[in-house]
This record gives sequence, C-alpha cells and structure tokens, in this order.
Amino acid sequence: MGRAINNRTQDVLSLTKPQRQSLPVVVSSPHSGRNYDADFLAVSRLDKLAIRRSEDAFVDELIAGVAGMGAPGVAALFPRAYLDPNREPYELDPAMFDAPLPRWINSRSPRVRAGLGTVPRVVAGGAEIYRGKLLPEEAERRIKGCYVPYHDALVELIGETRATFGTACLIDCHSMPSAGNDGGRQKSDIVIGDRFGASCDRSITAAATELLREQGLTVRRNDPYPGGFITEHYGRPDQGVHAIQLEFNRALYMEERTMRRGKGMEATRQTLERAIAAIADAVLTIAAPANAAE
Repeated sequence: MGRAINNRTQDVLSLTKPQRQSLPVVVSSPHSGRNYDADFLAVSRLDKLAIRRSEDAFVDELIAGVAGMGAPGVAALFPRAYLDPNREPYELDPAMFDAPLPRWINSRSPRVRAGLGTVPRVVAGGAEIYRGKLLPEEAERRIKGCYVPYHDALVELIGETRATFGTACLIDCHSMPSAGNDGGRQKSDIVIGDRFGASCDRSITAAATELLREQGLTVRRNDPYPGGFITEHYGRPDQGVHAIQLEFNRALYMEERTMRRGKGMEATRQTLERAIAAIADAVLTIAAPANAAE
C-alpha cells in the first residue's frame, strides 16, 4: 500500500511586500525551499544531502532584499523534491501511486516522463526519491496545501502590481548546476528565458542581457532553459503582463558538493538586484506610451 504523508500547511511560502511598491515587478523563487518534513524524509530512499539535488539552494536569500528595492517577492519554503510549483498543477506519473489517478491528469508531458512532474519521482541527476508507492490522496494534499497557495500568491501580487502600474513583470529566479548534461562546465553564468520571445517584450530581455554582460558575466538566452510553466503561464505581453526567467550558475555563489553558501553570495545578490532594476526600467518604458494615451 502507498503511504499518506502529513502535510503541515504552515510555513508553505515566504511573502515579502514593500511598504510602498515602486517597481512594476514581482520576484519569485519556486525551487529554493528547504523545509524537509520528517514524514517525507521517512519514505525517501535518499539521504539528507542527496535529496537536495533538485534544490535551487539559497536563491531565496539572493532575492531577500527585493522589498527594500520596492518590489514584492515570494519564495517556496517546501522543497522541489516534495512538490514542484513550476509545473502544471496535475502533471503526475500514475506509476508512482498505488491506485488509479483521474483520467484528466497530464501524465504524458516530457517532464512527467523524465520523472520531474508536479510530484517528482526523481531528483536532479535521476536518483529515485521514494522507497514505495504513494496514495493518490497524497498528490492532492500536496497540490492543495503547497501548489495552490504559491500560485494564489503570484496571482495576487501580479494583479496588485498591474493595478498600480498598468503593467507587471514576473521575474522567476532559479539556479543551474555548474556542470552541463555532458559533464562539462556550463558555458554561461546566467541563462535568460523568455519562451523564445513569447513571455515578455524583447526589450525586457535585451535590457537584462545588456546589464548582466556589463557586469562581466556570460549570458545565454533560452538555451538550455527557455522558462518553465510559471514563465509560460503568466507571461501575457499582449495583456501587459510579462514574465522572464533568470538561471544563475551555482558556481557563482555556492559550494555545490556540500550545499554551502560560497564567497560569491553577496556579489551575486547585488548582480541580481541590478538586473531586477534594469528589467523594471524596461517595463516602465514599454508602459509609458500606453499610460500617456489613457
């Protein structure tokens, strides 16, 4: 039989809001959560370090100062290995459960086939998470207890931002391993994802690229990370809502083997905040003609 895991709904996310919002952006970190529930660890075959392989470690700390800049921020406190909010709500693998799932779930996406659905089967690198199968109710519990509150927060913040400025941009922040899929080192310090121009105005991507390259960093666009569900789902440039994904090479700010903060934490935080400011300026520039015409 599968096992149900207690879902403690408190401490699901960290939400920070400035006293007065002065930037038309919302900053998100969906994969930096590191609150590993004891019941979850009990059904995992991985040790406490291995289960963190999917974690965008410390990205929540990199964005912690955005409220001081005049922008709201939200970060998941639950780990990505437990529930991935950067997926459709029901991208699920039926083989993970000991009873049938509803027929309407999305079980055929490439992410599910890779074991990286809404409730992941594996961590980054392909290591299996669970000793046995889960109850179907467990997926529903996690979705309602973690996924829904996270996206409710994004919807609220984006709506408030758009109401204030007439436009909004969601900046979804992530980190990537310093080694690529071929085992070699990543060819870039940062990958900017805009769904190949579909999730935000190209001038926003250009502004972020220019700023980051001026900082001496190597930048690629959409390769190999064009943006996940969050970027694709919320990016509606034709409706005045933009979304852009920033992937930082972990070697910039942390020790990957030991999962410890590195000497580059403060420099990377400052770089990210400069990028946020540049994106905000680009968003306001785009919105200015429309606002003047009203």
